[in-house]
Amino acid sequence: MTNSTSSDVSKYRFVNTIDGRAVDSDHYIDVINPATGLVCAKVPEATPDQLNEAVAAARRAQPAWAARDIPERRRILGLIAKALIDNRDELAHLIVLEQGKPMVRALDEVTRSVEQLNFLMAIDLHDDHLVDSNDRPVRIHYEPLGVIGGIVPWNMPLVLGVPKIVHALYTGNTIVLKPSQYTPLSSLRLGELITPLIPAGVVNIIAGGNEIGQLMSEHPDIDKISFTGSLRAGRAVMRSAAGTLKRLTLELGGNDAAIVFDDVDPEKIAPSLFRGAFANSGQICMAIKRLYVHERIYEPVCQALAAIAKRTVVGDGTSKETQLGPLQNKTQFDMVSGIIDDARAAGGRVLGEPDNAEKLGGYCIRPIIVADLKEGTRLVDEEQFGPVLPVLKFTDTEDVIRRANATEYGLGASVWSKDLDRAERVAERLDAGTVWINYHLGSDARVPFGGSKLSGVGVQYSLEGLRASMQARAIYSPAPID
Repeated sequence: MTNSTSSDVSKYRFVNTIDGRAVDSDHYIDVINPATGLVCAKVPEATPDQLNEAVAAARRAQPAWAARDIPERRRILGLIAKALIDNRDELAHLIVLEQGKPMVRALDEVTRSVEQLNFLMAIDLHDDHLVDSNDRPVRIHYEPLGVIGGIVPWNMPLVLGVPKIVHALYTGNTIVLKPSQYTPLSSLRLGELITPLIPAGVVNIIAGGNEIGQLMSEHPDIDKISFTGSLRAGRAVMRSAAGTLKRLTLELGGNDAAIVFDDVDPEKIAPSLFRGAFANSGQICMAIKRLYVHERIYEPVCQALAAIAKRTVVGDGTSKETQLGPLQNKTQFDMVSGIIDDARAAGGRVLGEPDNAEKLGGYCIRPIIVADLKEGTRLVDEEQFGPVLPVLKFTDTEDVIRRANATEYGLGASVWSKDLDRAERVAERLDAGTVWINYHLGSDARVPFGGSKLSGVGVQYSLEGLRASMQARAIYSPAPID
């Protein structure tokens, strides 16, 4: 049976993966190609009963999976990495269709998924050895929690989904993974590809909307939810999980500030600033969302960024000329369009729009720079998650630190200066989980990633992130009894 409405995906039979089986449904989700606004595929929508089957399968499979030693888990994760590499072009094609990003960026997403997988499984999982106040040895032993529920957003379906699988499997857990209802194609296809490589029930991948996500958060047999998404959805997950007091890792939104001092060359740093703000059409939680520039170089930075925006090609990700794709869905398109209208109405100076530009199709929005705005406008105060960047002027270091920190979010930030000592001092005072110096964007699975304030709970990646999927057990070892 073919569930596709487009010849681009007609060879695929998208299915849910439950207990090592391909599972269909009587109900389907339309998947929209954001470059056209048209349905490109249909996927089976998992029912509550099928969710229960997936959780039960994961529960059955978990003890045997946990009993496998670390080298064996690494071996099987290596097979998953090889499946990603061997099917890179195919998976990237599906990402372009469902998410909209250019093909080169989709290929990078698959490659990055493999890189993060390899980094994570190279981390040494070990017990800790301590000594208590009576000089008795104490061993901290770490056991898997059991079944992990992974909920993945639509902006980067594989690079945010694959690490959730690795966090779970490498630490001896099993997983039920739910991709976004907007971008399920690459994840469902991944489920099919890895099914022959892993024991049945260890990885279950199901498509569904908010109802399935809520049921996962409430489910008594899911021991932890690993969620990446919006603040609004993260709050809903936390409320739903409260009844079972399950563990949570929540990586939520950001309103990341970048601070640019006056000792840098505007022309030289503009391309890096632009990438930090507009990669994936601004649909990255840790992208630059507010740019603070010292008054001495304010106008040159604005003009340099505007020049890049003007020549950036926006369109269908399948075109080789496309540099930025569309917004992923109409809800996001409408929201970002509304924020742009609000910025214009607030007196913002809009830069970077091409002269006599043709109307774009689908959910495409050209990148723009908005100068001369201040705090109190939507574009500055809210997370836009789209290709529009406010540039704000500052003169005083203390003042700009205060303004950068004046947000409910705290995911990322960056400082740009030739004076690295000053950059370090400012970085230490920015209230964010990650601060970059002289660049912005990029995470490494060997380094903890998470936010402060409303940007999340807990961290992903690193030994700390892996242990968040495990239970610490303190074992005191006094002298033996005679």
